[in-house]
Amino acid sequence: MRDLINRMARRVPAWPLYILGVVPVAYLFWLGINGGLGAEPIKALEQKIGGIGLQLLVAGLAITPLRRFFGINLIKFRRAIGLLVFFYIVVHLLVWLLIDVQDMARIWQDILKRPYITIGMVGFICMVPLAVTSNNWSVRRLGPVWRRLHRLTYIVAVLGAVYFVMLVKGFQVEPLVYLAVILGLLATRVPKRRKSAAV
Repeated sequence: MRDLINRMARRVPAWPLYILGVVPVAYLFWLGINGGLGAEPIKALEQKIGGIGLQLLVAGLAITPLRRFFGINLIKFRRAIGLLVFFYIVVHLLVWLLIDVQDMARIWQDILKRPYITIGMVGFICMVPLAVTSNNWSVRRLGPVWRRLHRLTYIVAVLGAVYFVMLVKGFQVEPLVYLAVILGLLATRVPKRRKSAAV
């Protein structure tokens, strides 16, 4: 199964992900316009788009453990997934700014007074340099700094999960599952301590 997945991954180009990735957004907007998102379509649109962004973030984090522990190599798709995460979070933010709130004074008040929005904005700001440098030119230009810069992904992932936990009202299992999965995926990246040499 592993070899089959790797052979298929080598044959499939990464660029169709960019096209397929925007389809859910168009569909969700279509549902919202046509009354398919319930009594509060704007809130539903925000939540669903943000949810897809978080799911893509989890998918991107899973690529390294899949290769390390199971030998499944999907590295060629990681950049596309990362940029789609940024795209979904930008759309999520724009829906909130331009459709939901529509008031700059209130927007700043919400960012400063609501901790979950503050956390979400910090996470978004951390994503900007990741998106800007997600190209071959930046990899060559920045060299080893590029790899260190892109460790911001781990901070973004934790902030995204915490944002989700704080966003929902009351105790809900789903945000906690996302948080646990993200922390688990990040834990796989912690280098094992070398056993001290026997004296």
